[in-house]
Amino acid sequence: MNGPHDLGGQMGFGPVAPEVDEPWFHADWERRALGITLACGAFGAWTIDESRHARENIPPAVYLSASYYEIWIRALEVLLQRHGFVAADEIALGQSRAAGAAPKRVLTAEMVPAVLARGGPCDRPVAEAPRFAAGARVRTRNFHPTTHTRLPRYARGKTGLVESVQGSFVFPDDNAHGQGENPQWVYTVVFDGPEIWGEGSDPTLTVSIDAWESYLEPV
Repeated sequence: MNGPHDLGGQMGFGPVAPEVDEPWFHADWERRALGITLACGAFGAWTIDESRHARENIPPAVYLSASYYEIWIRALEVLLQRHGFVAADEIALGQSRAAGAAPKRVLTAEMVPAVLARGGPCDRPVAEAPRFAAGARVRTRNFHPTTHTRLPRYARGKTGLVESVQGSFVFPDDNAHGQGENPQWVYTVVFDGPEIWGEGSDPTLTVSIDAWESYLEPV
């Protein structure tokens, strides 16, 4: 999924400039956007991986010109239509015209603190032992799916060392498309600077990623 969201290591976008003492929200509508997204996610109609894929599919020109919460709301519109909660004409009008799908559950105000505290754990048991151990030399697959993946583009086809085995977790590449959780082992893999950025890079720098087992091949 080589979309506008996957900008790691890309040139031409300037330096990353964090905002000093950045507020949680820059406008009231952003606060509402977060609340609406959480409330709709509680419907139980889609997974976090499907929601990420919906954001990734926003056209590049729109995605790159949108703010963080604009991207959330645009993707939410897609999800609500896809799962039958609203129709396109209702979004255009800004009002409901007919009853949509019924949510599996409704997030009420008094439930929010406990729901946020609980989070959404995605660790799952796997019957097989990990294929790799700390210190193993591995290479990431060089693939470019049209579907969702959590393997960043800049780290594909690169050789690194397994630093640790993090545990077993839901496989987002399948879960985003309704193909089941299919959990896999996840590893922290460390790459040196020249492996990621090429010759002339600072050899003292390293980059680490968390990679699902099917992303990796032994070296």
